[in-house]
Amino acid sequence: MRQFVFAFVLLAAVSVFAQEPPKSPAASYFANISLVDQDGHRVDLYNDLMKGKTVVINSFFASCTGSCPVMGRAFIHAQQELGPRLGAEVNLISITVDPANDTPAVLHDYAKKMNAKRGWYFLTGSPAEVEAALRKVGQYVATREEHLNLMIAGNDRTGLWKKIFALAKPKDVYDVIVSVANDRGETPAGTH
Repeated sequence: MRQFVFAFVLLAAVSVFAQEPPKSPAASYFANISLVDQDGHRVDLYNDLMKGKTVVINSFFASCTGSCPVMGRAFIHAQQELGPRLGAEVNLISITVDPANDTPAVLHDYAKKMNAKRGWYFLTGSPAEVEAALRKVGQYVATREEHLNLMIAGNDRTGLWKKIFALAKPKDVYDVIVSVANDRGETPAGTH
């Protein structure tokens, strides 16, 4: 009888430790959001680009001559400063607000113009797919000219998400990005 009880307790302990870790809140929130990147590949926003990483998301359109180039410069600075962390730990994600015109081919040319490295994704899709993605990140607008000058930075590992004023100095944008990427999810003493 003692061996049976011991075996039962051991089995119960193993099953508790063998359970999968809890899902990230972002996994549920961004479930079933699929877009197309600048190379024509379909990507799942969470599983392919966010899972276990820090992401920085902005909205733009390729023919924009106002704020989009300024946001682009902030991402160019960030990719230079991130070095090997880009693509490995941090992904930059630019979602078009003009899917009718910003085809994968247009975005491919735009990415080349921006000298985008591996880890910086330019995303499009059907109008419905793009609208769903932009609504999830709080960046949906009725017309492309109304797009927001905000970036959203999120750390999937710790759950920390911050908004960034995208027209700030590139160094200031980068400082927020790296603060989110370096977050370890620890609560400072005395703040409960």
